[in-house]
Order: sequence, then structure tokens, then C-alpha cells
Amino acid sequence: MKAAVCKTIENETKDMRTGYCEAMMELAEKNPKITALDADLMAAMGMAPFGKKFPGQTVDCGIQEANMVGVACGLSAAGYVPFAHTFAPFITRRACDQVFMSGAYAKMNVKLVGSDPGITAELNGGTHMPFEDMGIMRGIPTMTVIEPTDIAMLKNLLPKIAKTYGMHYLRLVRKSVKKVYEDGSDFEIGKAVTLREGDDLTVIASGFCVAEALRAADLLKTEGISVRVLNMFTWKPIDKEAILAAAEETGGIVTAENHNVINGLGSAVAEVLVKEKPVPVKMVGVQDEFGEVGKLHELSKRFGLEAEQIAEAVKEVIKRKESK
Repeated sequence: MKAAVCKTIENETKDMRTGYCEAMMELAEKNPKITALDADLMAAMGMAPFGKKFPGQTVDCGIQEANMVGVACGLSAAGYVPFAHTFAPFITRRACDQVFMSGAYAKMNVKLVGSDPGITAELNGGTHMPFEDMGIMRGIPTMTVIEPTDIAMLKNLLPKIAKTYGMHYLRLVRKSVKKVYEDGSDFEIGKAVTLREGDDLTVIASGFCVAEALRAADLLKTEGISVRVLNMFTWKPIDKEAILAAAEETGGIVTAENHNVINGLGSAVAEVLVKEKPVPVKMVGVQDEFGEVGKLHELSKRFGLEAEQIAEAVKEVIKRKESK
């Protein structure tokens, strides 16, 4: 079964962290080398059931993120497959040198999991609200950078990530997200998913913004505007073929991300286009700002990530395309 989109995009019935724990337990049952590491967030990440069932495959390193990455790299060197989790700002900003030197430079096999990305950190506020994590990670050589959209995608990708040697960064929402894909859908790392076909423009979205991009497409359809929607869940290696095809066939692109537009998804897409197929582009995302305290619906509007704002960006780019 390939990726099948749900007929109705609604909230998941359980949190992403629950799906993560279930998927990790399935992996650990089959492979005793699978290990889960955490920086004193086992309960927050919903991994207590994993620790109880697999105590010999669980390491809580305490609030020592850099040390946790070092431990993970040591386990990798000994032949284990470590998944190391903490909040996204800590595993990217705080432990960056350990990730770079002990992990990537040393050619280790570590799976880094950063939770509460962007505005999904909500009430934890600006200190815990990473708008730069994916940019940091995609700048590290050999790093594969992925943002699973929902539980169906997460459960399909985790076994593939576990079997693929190398450094991986997973940007993972802890709590509820919109269910975009049917259970049992299949995905290929590095290949975008076409969620909607369209001829007038393309929206390339990731994570939280995927459901908003679909809603924007529905809004624009009522105005006679046909929008292609791509889910670019792999930021690195990025799907160049899908980007270039969208540029060729629709003539313009809007990117939508729960991340700083500087060194984010928009930048990654623009890097492809500027080399081979320049077209009008607008980047919907955080405009070089810090995060702040708030509820998800408040923050999505505050930072311009809602469907209505994506739709306005589409109309702006269409005007630019037509004026050429």
C-alpha cells in the first residue's frame, strides 16, 4: 500500500508520543540492539512503558543532553542502534558539537529525536520553542532530516530508519496532530508525497503545516484556484525531482513550515530552484523571530502558519507568476 490520504483530516485519537512508544516497542521486540535513551523526559515522551518492558534496552541519562549523545555514540560504536530523545532545542542547540563530532564526523549510527518542534511547544514558551532545529541538523554532513506528519507515517518510517545505517534527526510532535494518512500507508525516505494535484501553483509543506496546506487548497478551490500540495517530510535528502516538476508544471511555489524561513524548508526548496528552475517563491513560516508562550491555535495565527495565510501567499505568487 502506498501513501493513502484520509478522506477527512481530523485530530488523531492518540498522541504522537504514544505512537512512538508503540513503534519503538515493536522494534525492540525484534531487535535487542534497539536502545532508547532519554534526558529525563521518559514520562513526557510517553516512553515509560518501553522502559518497564525493556529495562536492559533503556538508558535515562538525566538532564545531560550532550552526555546522552555521547553515550548514544558509544552504544553505536558497540553495535547498538540507539534512539536518543529530548526536547528539540536541547538535542540540536545544546548538544550540537557532540552530534557533529562524536556522531556524524565519527560516522556513527544514531537516531536523534527532537520533540515539541516550533509552536507545538506551546506553553513552554520561547526557550523551548525551536524554529531552527531542522536548519541546524540539515547543515551537518551525512545527516538525514525527517519530520513525520502523523502516527501512520511515523510507524512506517521508524523501522526503515532503524535499518538504515547513519545519523538521522526526527522532528517529532509529542501530542496530538492531524491524521493525514490512512494506517498502513507506505513512504519512501527522500520522496515527497503528492496530496493534491493542481495546475495553478504548488504548496510544499511539512509537519504541522501539511494539514493547513490541505485546508488552504480547499479554500482556494472555492475561488477557482487549483493548487498542488506536496508533503516534503524529508528535508534532507530533499526530493529534487518533485520540486523541479512542480516548478515546471505549475510555475510557482509556496513553502509552508513550522520553522524559521531562514535555513528552513523554504531555503532548501529555493536552493534546488535557483540552480535549475527559478520560479516565483514565497516562504510561509516564522520570519526570523523567537518563540513565545501561547496555545497552538493562537501561535499558528501569530506566526502566520494558518490555512488562510497560506492561501493569501498562493494568490500573491500567482500574481507574480502572471506578471512575468
